[in-house]
Amino acid sequence: MNAPVEFVPPVSTSQRLLAGLLRGTLRLLFRGLMRPSIPVPMQRRVLNALTAATLTPRGVQRSAEVIAGVPCEWQRAGQGEGRTLLYLHGGAYLVGSPATHRAITANLARLGRLDVCAADYRLAPEHRFPAPLEDALAVYQALLARGQDPARLAVAGDSAGGHLTLQLAVALKERGLPLPGALVVFSPVTDVSCTQWHQPKAGDPLISRAWVDSAIAMFCPPGVARDSAQLSPLFADLAGLPPLLIQVGEDEVLRNDSLRLAGAARKRGVDVTLQRYRDCWHVFQAHAGVLRIADQALGEAAGFLGRHLGGGR
Repeated sequence: MNAPVEFVPPVSTSQRLLAGLLRGTLRLLFRGLMRPSIPVPMQRRVLNALTAATLTPRGVQRSAEVIAGVPCEWQRAGQGEGRTLLYLHGGAYLVGSPATHRAITANLARLGRLDVCAADYRLAPEHRFPAPLEDALAVYQALLARGQDPARLAVAGDSAGGHLTLQLAVALKERGLPLPGALVVFSPVTDVSCTQWHQPKAGDPLISRAWVDSAIAMFCPPGVARDSAQLSPLFADLAGLPPLLIQVGEDEVLRNDSLRLAGAARKRGVDVTLQRYRDCWHVFQAHAGVLRIADQALGEAAGFLGRHLGGGR
């Protein structure tokens, strides 16, 4: 594993003010409304409203397509040249969609000159595990069936989508299917038993333990141990997985999930790049176009993908 790299946000007054404003807004509107007492349909409407005015870069074309029965959204910058990224959004398996994560997908398309396919996989509580994994597998295999070169195909995701990215990679390996050329995970959930919860001094403005516990209870099927390899990628056999980039903020409750994943994957011989971002919270990359550190992080991810998929930066 490459030595962990620490990134520090710009010290400009405007960026400090923006970060402080975002922290307060997220704590009030997102964390304040994403809690077990709020019905899941209402939580979904809240996230949709909060991301309705997402900043996306110019020159990226968006289109919709149903692939293997799964609604998907493409982001294309016109220079994909066969390089494709399957993106799996976060949201604790309860909320979120390709539309709520356009700040990430559109910027990755532009920065990495990638064709980004974001899958709108099924969510809990209507659809527990393994429904999201089944959808991700279906889309991945459909892309291959179209002639997509797996060496020029990557999979990425944030939070629960990072969890799903890892689950997908392990499932592909177990089934003897072609593996992607690279994996990227932003603030991934890797241990749904939540045995090593981090308590940052500044607090995580985005997610709370109560909300995560509630979401996990709705996602996990009864009778399956939460610390099993089936549900927690941290405990799966990670040997043979593609090069893996992990980005994590120091001010997030799931920080240890990323650190433990990096250690476990390295022990199994995976080429791991771990990037730690000081003073950043859970999935801060979603603030691309506003926070320079988010732009920098997505630039790092695009560079990683370019190096491993060929023809990139």
